Amino acid sequence: MTRRLAEVAKKVGVSEATVSRVLNGKPGVSDSTRAAVLTALDVLGYERPTQLRGERARLVGLVLPELGNPIFPALAEVVGGALAQRGFTPVLCTRTAGGLSESDYVEMLLEQQVSGVVFAGGHYAEADAPHEHYHRLRELRLPVVLVNAASEALGCPCVATDDAVAVEQAFSHLTSLGHERIGLVLGPADHMPSRRKLEAFTAAARSAGVPIGPTAVERSLFSLEGGQAVATRLVRDGITGIICASDPLALGAIRAVRRLGMSVPQDVSVVGFDDSAFMNCTNPPLTTVRQPIEAVGRAAVTLLVGQIEGAPVTAEELLFEPELVVRGSTAPAKVRTLAAVAAVAL
Repeated sequence: MTRRLAEVAKKVGVSEATVSRVLNGKPGVSDSTRAAVLTALDVLGYERPTQLRGERARLVGLVLPELGNPIFPALAEVVGGALAQRGFTPVLCTRTAGGLSESDYVEMLLEQQVSGVVFAGGHYAEADAPHEHYHRLRELRLPVVLVNAASEALGCPCVATDDAVAVEQAFSHLTSLGHERIGLVLGPADHMPSRRKLEAFTAAARSAGVPIGPTAVERSLFSLEGGQAVATRLVRDGITGIICASDPLALGAIRAVRRLGMSVPQDVSVVGFDDSAFMNCTNPPLTTVRQPIEAVGRAAVTLLVGQIEGAPVTAEELLFEPELVVRGSTAPAKVRTLAAVAAVAL
C-alpha cells in the first residue's frame, strides 16, 4: 500500500496524503486531482478501490494490428497527441504483441475502465472475422470509433480514406502514361477496403475502356513478401502498371520486377497506397496515394471525445479524400513485345 501511494503521488505530483484521500473517497480534493490520481492508478497497473471502479478513467484504448507498417505508428502519433490535448491518456494495444487478440485487448481495456476505444485496421474491416467484441462494446455503451472501412451493421462511427477516389487517382495516372495493361494487388477477399478498391478499379477500367483480364487482380497478405509473390504473376502475364493497396505491397512489387530482370519504372510502373514514412527515400521513390492521416486521426478523436462528453454521434461514415503523390516509380508505358513477355514468363 505504501509503495502504491508513493508511486502514484510521484506520478501525479501530489502528496501521499492526497492520494490516500482519493483512494478512500474523502472530500477536500479537486476534481482534476482526483481524476489525475485515478488515471495514474490505471497507467501504473494498480487496481482501483472497489468503490471507485464505476468511474471511467481518462484512458482511451488505441488498438492497432501492428507497428511494422509505418502508417500505423504515424496514426498512433496523431491520435495520441490529439487525445493528450483533450486530457486523455492513450493505451496502445497491438495484436502482434504476445499473441493477444482484439477481444483479449477489449477485456483488458474494460478492466482498466477506459473511457473509449479507437480501432484501426481491425477485425471490423474483415467481413468473415469475429465481431462479438464490437457488439459487446455497443451494449455497454462504451464510446468507439473505427478508422477505415468497416463491415456493415456494426453501428459504430467510422472515419476513412475514400478508397474509391484513391483507385481512381492511381488508375487515371497510369492510363495518362499510356498503360493499357494495369493490375491490382489487394488484401484478402473479405477485407472491406480491398472490396471498395476492387469496385472502383472495375468501374474506372470500364469508364476508360481499358480491358481487365481474368488474372489482372491478385490478393495477398499486407506484406512485402506477399506483394512480391503476387506481383511476379502479374508481370509474367504482361501487366505494365500495378496499383497496390498498401506501400509494403508496392515495395514487394518493385522487388518482384527486379527479380525478373526488369526495372521500375522503365519496364513496369508501380503505385502504392498510404504514403507512409520514407516512401520518398526508396529506390526509386514510390509514387503512392497519400492517406490524410492527420485529418483522419484528429477526426477520430473528435468523434470519440464527443461521445464521451455525451454529444449525439451518428454511425455515418466520414470519408476523407486522398492525394496522389507522383514520384519515380511510374513512367510512360514501354511497349513490350510478345517475345519479351514470353521471356519473362519463363
